[in-house]
Amino acid sequence: MAKKEQMLRLKLIEQFLRRRRHNGASYEEIRDYLARKYQEKDIVEEKLKFTKRTFLRDKETLMEIFGVEISYRRATNTYVIDADETDVANENVFDNLLLVEAYREVKGRKDVMIFEQRVPRGLQWLHGLLHAITNQKIITLDYTKFYDGITSRKVLEPYALKEFRNRWYLLANERRGQAFQLKIFGLDRISELDISSSSFKTVRVDISDFFRNSFGIISTDCEEPEDIILSFDAEQGKYIKTLPLHHSQEIVRDDEHEFCVKLSLVPTYDFERELLSHGSRVRVIQPVSLQERLKTEMAQMLNFYTG
Repeated sequence: MAKKEQMLRLKLIEQFLRRRRHNGASYEEIRDYLARKYQEKDIVEEKLKFTKRTFLRDKETLMEIFGVEISYRRATNTYVIDADETDVANENVFDNLLLVEAYREVKGRKDVMIFEQRVPRGLQWLHGLLHAITNQKIITLDYTKFYDGITSRKVLEPYALKEFRNRWYLLANERRGQAFQLKIFGLDRISELDISSSSFKTVRVDISDFFRNSFGIISTDCEEPEDIILSFDAEQGKYIKTLPLHHSQEIVRDDEHEFCVKLSLVPTYDFERELLSHGSRVRVIQPVSLQERLKTEMAQMLNFYTG
């Protein structure tokens, strides 16, 4: 694995080139940018040994490990990341690797790096599921639904893994004749997993599109999104601005009194839980139907404490 200094350098190069978009940057501009960032972070200059050869090695590493392709434009003597590269996934990979390196540096001292004690279950299945997905292998698993506690055996064609609120979920087609339907299975509800030697023929499906109009893990593939307008107080709005609720988020108003946004999505159960978590610091402007559902929920909550 790359050392922490190299991981930081790779992350900075990737971020810089993404910000430059189609204009790209020359080697000299990248070198100068790294020097400024190292100075800002109080990293001694001796650690920035960034020759042209070093950059070319970093360029290859970004492609081999993270799938980030940096192209060279001879006409302008610049380097550029293709616009269709996935930003979020690469950011998560970089951040997690930097976290691992930082943890190794402090030798696991619990008084230096304090982690959340709520650890999700089911992560032991990740490696096997990734193998099955990438090699199109049929899997059999024992699955227990939380609402009835009944365990059943599932024969599935796995397609992807999705994370939401520190839990991981499997997207898979449950084999039932010729019908194809992606279903969602929480890894924390799997008790046994067998990977078959038999392969399946994949169906072309855009997994990201499967959740395009969703918040959370509930799919709304066949439902039309609604325009949702939310009003936050100015202080809470700072959090919503830096971590948008949804990719469709547009700022309607941003001043010292209010932060108002417009979203286009299907207001699922997950989304309603998110709004309730903000308490009195958010108000639903539209649609009225969402207002009414939240009013009913809040009335029931109040009744628990006053009834």
